[in-house]
Amino acid sequence: MNTKTLIISNLTVYKENETYESGYVKIKDEQIIEIGPMANYEFNSLDEVIMFSPDYSLIPGFIDLHIHGLNGSDIMDNNLKSLSTIAQTLPKEGTTSFLATTITQSTENIEAALTNISTYQSSNPEAEILGIHLEGPFISSLRAGAQPIPYIKKPDIELFDRWQMLSGNMIKLVTLAPESETGLAFVSHLTKSGVIASIGHSDATYTQVQDAIDQGLSHVTHLYNGMRGFHHREPGVAGAALSNKQLMVEMIVDGIHIHPAIVNSTYRAKKAEEIILITDSMRAKGLSDGVYDLGGQQVNVSNGKALLQDGTLAGSILTMNQAVKNMISFTGCTLEEITVMASKNPAKQIGVWNQKGSISVGKEADMVILDKDFNIVLTLCKGKISFIK
Repeated sequence: MNTKTLIISNLTVYKENETYESGYVKIKDEQIIEIGPMANYEFNSLDEVIMFSPDYSLIPGFIDLHIHGLNGSDIMDNNLKSLSTIAQTLPKEGTTSFLATTITQSTENIEAALTNISTYQSSNPEAEILGIHLEGPFISSLRAGAQPIPYIKKPDIELFDRWQMLSGNMIKLVTLAPESETGLAFVSHLTKSGVIASIGHSDATYTQVQDAIDQGLSHVTHLYNGMRGFHHREPGVAGAALSNKQLMVEMIVDGIHIHPAIVNSTYRAKKAEEIILITDSMRAKGLSDGVYDLGGQQVNVSNGKALLQDGTLAGSILTMNQAVKNMISFTGCTLEEITVMASKNPAKQIGVWNQKGSISVGKEADMVILDKDFNIVLTLCKGKISFIK
């Protein structure tokens, strides 16, 4: 353990329930040990001090619950090098932890990915894999989007339990279509197992969503995309998401997956307390335009869009820091609300709030420093510098 104390000082600190316009944070042995205004700071020559100015903001690290890949690597590559590339690159966009997200594929490929993730370990200052988001294969072929239709299955409790065992109990969130024949029983099983049941790639009606909520459904995968849309006489999945406080909604705020006006209206309806910012990014993020693979399918990336050959959106190339900028631009939300949508809500949703998701004494020192234009200046993962501009 590092016994030296690191001080991040003289900047605006967004503490869990309070903001210091000129504050400091002390870090030791990966944890936050003290937070306060600069007036309370006592200099110690043995401390390592990084000094900023109040134009800079210190906020909790972002937690991305839905990401497939970046920088040429994908979770489904089924090798440790790809996981390492993803984990080491994410701090550049302010992400300090994430759920490794799979895609609908053959049983063999999914099991290989789960096993691979369960064996990944690293001591590098990089984003931490908090678990697995199983996106499919228990979804609707009517709303498959970029999920390969030939591998879609009806929800299967026995198969899921096998996969959870192979993953070392790392599956934290499952995207499924609850209107499937075995869907409601599957939602109930996930909930009783402590796994988040999320509706996505689903053609469910409003009533079917309500039935799933009764069984424990609590999350919506990339709201508006891959689901029955809103109609004033049949609210569908989207309408149910907007009208039920029990449902936390993911949003891909790249200005492509959701029109900025709808981002704004959703923010007004759900408030920051019920929204989680995600990227749903694929391997092309951070690379030049071209043709890339996603779940064995060719994806054409051009002008900020990732599309299958038939024009279907296939994930994104969005970074979390750009999602933050867009959310502020589209809605006028505050930086405090950003910390709720990008850090607090995801941490609470997957059960790591006691460790992560806010700047609070005793929590892990996962933190991001932004300049006045919301650019990432420095990222700390468990108190270690993982990115500096």
